[in-house]
Amino acid sequence: MNTASMICFVIYFIVALLLIGIGISQYRSKTPVTFYSGEKPFDEKELSDVPAWNKRHGMMWISYGAMVMISYAAGAGTGSDFAWLVIPPLGGIIAMIWYHHRLIRIYRR
Repeated sequence: MNTASMICFVIYFIVALLLIGIGISQYRSKTPVTFYSGEKPFDEKELSDVPAWNKRHGMMWISYGAMVMISYAAGAGTGSDFAWLVIPPLGGIIAMIWYHHRLIRIYRR
C-alpha cells in the first residue's frame, strides 16, 4: 500500500467511525434527534413514536458509515477512485435526505 492509499484509508476510516458514532448516539437518544445540522428537532409531542424515530435515524447513520467503509474497500480493490470513492457517499447522502423526509411523513403527527 502506497502513502496516498494509506492516507485515503485513514481518512475514510475516521469519517466512517464518526458517522457510525453519530448513529449510535442517535439510536440511544431519549429526546428526538434531527438529521440536518440547521434543522430544529421536533418536540416529543410532534412525533408519534420518539424511540422508533431515533432508532431509525440512528440506523440510517450507522448504515451510511458502513457504506463509506464498503465503498473504500471496493474502490481500493478496483483501483477506480471516482467510481467507488465519490459516487456511493454522494448517493448515500441523497438517500439519507429522502429517508429522513419519509420518516417525517411516518412519525410526525
